[in-house]
Amino acid sequence: MEFWIDILILLVRCLVLALAATTLFAYFTLFERRLLGRFQNRIGPNRAGHIPLPGGKKLFGGFLQPAADAVKLFFKEDVIPEKADKWVYLIAPGFAVIPALIIWVGIPLGNWPDGQGSNWLHYAPIDVGILYLLAVTSVGVYGIAIAGWASNNKYSMIGGVRASAQVISYELALGLSILAVVMQNGTFRTEEIVAGQNIIWNIVPQFLAFVIFLVASTAEVVRSPFDLVEAEQELVGGYNTEYGSMKFALFFMSEYIKLVAMNAIAVALFLGGGNFPGIDTLVAAIRTSNGDTIAYAVQGALTLGAFLLKTTVLSFISVWVRASVPRVRYDQLMNLGWKILMPLALFNVVLTAVIGVIFPEGGLVIHIAMFVIGAVVIGITSVVAAPKRAKRSVTMVSNNASN
Repeated sequence: MEFWIDILILLVRCLVLALAATTLFAYFTLFERRLLGRFQNRIGPNRAGHIPLPGGKKLFGGFLQPAADAVKLFFKEDVIPEKADKWVYLIAPGFAVIPALIIWVGIPLGNWPDGQGSNWLHYAPIDVGILYLLAVTSVGVYGIAIAGWASNNKYSMIGGVRASAQVISYELALGLSILAVVMQNGTFRTEEIVAGQNIIWNIVPQFLAFVIFLVASTAEVVRSPFDLVEAEQELVGGYNTEYGSMKFALFFMSEYIKLVAMNAIAVALFLGGGNFPGIDTLVAAIRTSNGDTIAYAVQGALTLGAFLLKTTVLSFISVWVRASVPRVRYDQLMNLGWKILMPLALFNVVLTAVIGVIFPEGGLVIHIAMFVIGAVVIGITSVVAAPKRAKRSVTMVSNNASN
């Protein structure tokens, strides 16, 4: 009986996580569209759903826009191309969205002890948690690749091929940036990496890895300015040209959920996860006066809140980048991945290894020194590798022709 109760609890937790991730996707689109409206000095969605106030004013205008979009997509005509590979065509959106959902089970979202050594906010505390995250983030590209192939459309096929080349190129730099964090903390377990940042976050000694991770993860989820996979500049939609209705929406669901998941991974690896100054002191005081159960609940709520706050800040930066940085050319995309990020990631791994051997105890001074080195390397790279403007000159031609 106890076994089946545990299974039921696990199923309920998984259902809650899946519903939370899909709801997060829906309202992240609203979050992004409202922010883009602010950044670009235009009006974002403000009609679907509002609370009327005296004087004709409206409160929370647009908060039902995600629901309106979902209804619209559900009732759109669903067309399957005649010569498409039907079954592969149908399952491709699932290949894209399922990895985006299951990646969350490996991320510690906070620390809510259950009193038996487990954490309610960490679904899968496995020994190779980092390898799990890397594997799942890599699988998502198959959905895009087979969607382009199964559509039997040349533009879609080109979009799928470019997706594979882009993701593979940036996975190397992404993996090396995470490898430096693993070397810094000496473990593959994500919860131990978070616990090791209780005093000083990994962004200080691994600032270079943090920057590499943000850039590479943006390209990994084919997000602007690296959204060349969708090929909007070619007047078609790339790999999803032949998709409509909810199958079309599933691809964008996977993009947005995976974007927030990558930001959540960055928070866990570099920004201390759910750790925040003052939480431990407050929880210790509550435990003394109210017991363990109340203290654990408060700890869970505060660490989850801190985690979500940090993730929201990184998501805000992602939207800010989309609003302000133009799309790069494909040759620039590959140059950045292979000629800049890869050497920087390798340099950071070597630097971490050398510092770890010479100063095995670490310490605040060593961490600050690594931060300074990383910042200087990024500054020098930005100057040296910046695109050079072509020198242009105008030659005046005199017209001596007689009338």
